[in-house]
Amino acid sequence: MLDLLITHATLPDGRTDMGVAVQGGCIVEVAAGLNAPAHELLDAEGQLLTPPFCDPHFHMDATLSYGLPRVNQSGTLLEGIALWGELKPLLTEEALVERALAYGDWAVAKGLLAIRSHVDTSDPSLLPVRAMLEAKRRMSPYLDVQLVAFPQDGVLRSPGGLDKLKRALDLGVDVVGGIPHFERTYQEGTASVKLLCELAAERGLPVDMHCDESDDPLSRHIETLAFEAQRLGLQGRVNGSHLTSMHSMDNYFVSKLIPLIAEAGVSAVANPLINITLQGRHDTYPKRRGMTRVPELMAAGVTVAFGHDCVMDPWYSLGSGDMLEVAHMGLHVAQMTSQAGMRQCFEAVTTNAAKVMGLDGYGIAAGCDASFVLLQARDPIEAIRLRATRLKVWRKGQLLSETPPTTARLNLPGRMDNLPKH
Repeated sequence: MLDLLITHATLPDGRTDMGVAVQGGCIVEVAAGLNAPAHELLDAEGQLLTPPFCDPHFHMDATLSYGLPRVNQSGTLLEGIALWGELKPLLTEEALVERALAYGDWAVAKGLLAIRSHVDTSDPSLLPVRAMLEAKRRMSPYLDVQLVAFPQDGVLRSPGGLDKLKRALDLGVDVVGGIPHFERTYQEGTASVKLLCELAAERGLPVDMHCDESDDPLSRHIETLAFEAQRLGLQGRVNGSHLTSMHSMDNYFVSKLIPLIAEAGVSAVANPLINITLQGRHDTYPKRRGMTRVPELMAAGVTVAFGHDCVMDPWYSLGSGDMLEVAHMGLHVAQMTSQAGMRQCFEAVTTNAAKVMGLDGYGIAAGCDASFVLLQARDPIEAIRLRATRLKVWRKGQLLSETPPTTARLNLPGRMDNLPKH
């Protein structure tokens, strides 16, 4: 007998009236009209059953610290970095862990079950690293967390930066990070990309760099990152995050750059909420949107995902862990309002994000983990439009979260037959 059978579900690829059979934490069968004995039977009533949301770019060590020790008044990236520097001496491991756990609760309730979090390695104590490793350990039964060794102050700019990053990897951090555009010179930024990619190749680790988070069209470290990925045989293991300078580059250079990224097997993560907030701050009018060239990268075959990046921290005062909000902003900023484009934005916070993170057992197919989310929506476009309620969230067959359907009762004479369902 099955542990769980979900019937009459709609899947993101458009299939309807689908059954999903679960046994021992895994999906054992997906078929139309499936009917079999099960300990638990759930009629999805045509609602959308999707693999869980994934966030491939986040900063869990900074999350929920908004207002500590002050608020970012200018709203700029650089003031956020300076503010984080002011906050670091006040951090405690206990507070960092508790904020991360609280955000993990938010994430699970929103159907977000995998997060790649950059963790600052610039402090000699590696306090944020130790705290995030502990938070990862404690959340492991219900949330997959990958940690990126992130030298916020620059791996070459910060005294002992490389040694501290290596120590973080020795402690168990999963991914090699970097921030080449924040090094002292462009040449040092280029050198840092080469150095860090070689370190990743030596250790057999993935690479995920903050790359060209700038409005400067001459910030072109993504070109070096793609070159090093290909030179070192790191195809499929390297990601460039942000890439906002590409928004400002001339089209001729980009016509060469995007094929290089695709050829090198480098993926890209845009962060729509944060890119649209932090970029273009030095412009008068017209103001640049700042987000990288998402549809063009996708059209070239590059795996592109969307990240949340920040929630209530020195860089961003809003956010709730809702990846549908991220997709919603992404499709607006990228003007991806066609039917196909909106579905691609849904994939940017599900399947593409999972690819960037290299997740095993992800998807709704026989042999995959029984991890999925039932949404109060009929298809991915409606899910984004409504930021649909997460009716139920499962991880490996275990029900983690439930939310009642969103309904409204109207007190309008003669309109009672038209109650909105969402």
